[in-house]
Amino acid sequence: MDVVVLTLAAAVVATSFITACDASKEAFKTATLLKTLSVNALITGELGVGKKSLASYILPDAPVLDASKFDELLVALESSSEIIITNLEKSPNIKRIFDIINTNDIRVVATAKGSFYNKDIDEFFSVKFNIPPLQDRPEDIRLLVERFISEASLLFGGGEKFNIKNFIPDLSENSNSLRRQVMIDFLLQDIKDTELMNIMENYMLEKLGSNSDYKNLLYLYEVPLIKAGISKFKSQLKLSDKLGLNRNTLRKKIADNKQYL
Repeated sequence: MDVVVLTLAAAVVATSFITACDASKEAFKTATLLKTLSVNALITGELGVGKKSLASYILPDAPVLDASKFDELLVALESSSEIIITNLEKSPNIKRIFDIINTNDIRVVATAKGSFYNKDIDEFFSVKFNIPPLQDRPEDIRLLVERFISEASLLFGGGEKFNIKNFIPDLSENSNSLRRQVMIDFLLQDIKDTELMNIMENYMLEKLGSNSDYKNLLYLYEVPLIKAGISKFKSQLKLSDKLGLNRNTLRKKIADNKQYL
C-alpha cells in the first residue's frame, strides 16, 4: 500500500481560492480587478466552487448575508455601504433588494447558482463571471486535497500522511463534498476494528425496528467486503475462493447488491 506525504500548498496568499488551472486564474484575475473598481458584480457557479471566497476577497470588510434570510438582509442594507449577498436566486423579492441598493448607493458583490436568471441582472451588475465546477478544474483538485489533509491533520493529529492510492475524489458538491470526504477518510484510515464496530453499532441503533432487519442491513457488511475483494483480487473466481463461497452464491450476492456495486 502506497502512502504519500502531502504538504499544504497555498495558491493565493490573500484568499483561500485555489488558482492552479487556467479557469481559476481567470476568475481570480477578474476578482483582483474588481477590488479596484466601485461596481456591482455577480459571481455564478455550482455549490462549493469558491464563489463566496472570491466575493470576500473582493470585499474583505463587507458583511455576508444570505438572500434567503430576507428580513436580516433588509436590516443590513440599511446600515451598509458595501455588502456580499450569497444565494441571490433564493431571494423572495430581488427587485426590492435592487431598489434599496440603488437608493442607498451600496456596492454589492453577489453569488448565485450558474443557471440563475433574472431580467434585472444585466442592468444591475456591471460585471458577471462564472466559476467552473471542480470536475473541469483537475489541477485545483490536488491542491484542495492537500489543503484539506492539512486541516484534518491539525484537527485530528497524526501528521499529514494520507493514503491516496485508491482515493477517488467526491466532487458531487465540489469542494464541500471533497473536504467532507478527506476529513472522513483521514479520520478512518487508522481506525481499529473495535472503533469500527462501535460506529456500526451506533448506526444500527437508529435503523433497527422492523421484522427483517438482519436481511435488510446485511448489505452494510457484504457490499464493502465484495468491493474490497474485487478491487484486491481482480477476479470473482478468486474472491469466491478467498471468501470460501460458491461462485454462484457470490454472483447472487453481487446481483442482490448491484445498486451499491
